[in-house]
Amino acid sequence: MDRFDKALLLALQKYGRISNVELASIVNLSESACLRRVRALEEEGLIERYVALLNQKAIGLTGTIFVQIALSREGQSDLAAFEKEVQNIPEVMECYLMTGEFDYLLRVVISDMADFERLHNQALTRLPGVARVNSSVAIRTVTKTTELPVS
Repeated sequence: MDRFDKALLLALQKYGRISNVELASIVNLSESACLRRVRALEEEGLIERYVALLNQKAIGLTGTIFVQIALSREGQSDLAAFEKEVQNIPEVMECYLMTGEFDYLLRVVISDMADFERLHNQALTRLPGVARVNSSVAIRTVTKTTELPVS
């Protein structure tokens, strides 16, 4: 990746709907060179996809909960079963396999605490192999970004 590719990635993260003409101007490339480079970045997998980022609170999901889950066993089949099922819960925005006391860390979005109680009772505790669930409520988001540092 050269400086033009890095500039393209930074600009596209910030302005995903930007036109090729505007993008070329920002990174100081001709329009054809800009389009060629963006397509190459897509083909190489550096750009996975383009999305619209929604305002969580505006659509009624006012809460964020971080959930730590410990499994009763940690065999490959146990992990695979958990991971397959957790992907079917739409409120789970992120799920990470972790080191330490808990096996997984989830970020979930909810409309209110009654919604979280429903999610906890009907989905999270029913995931395969769950032994323990520990939840922490986010009071306020201090910083949140989707832009990766490209250097």
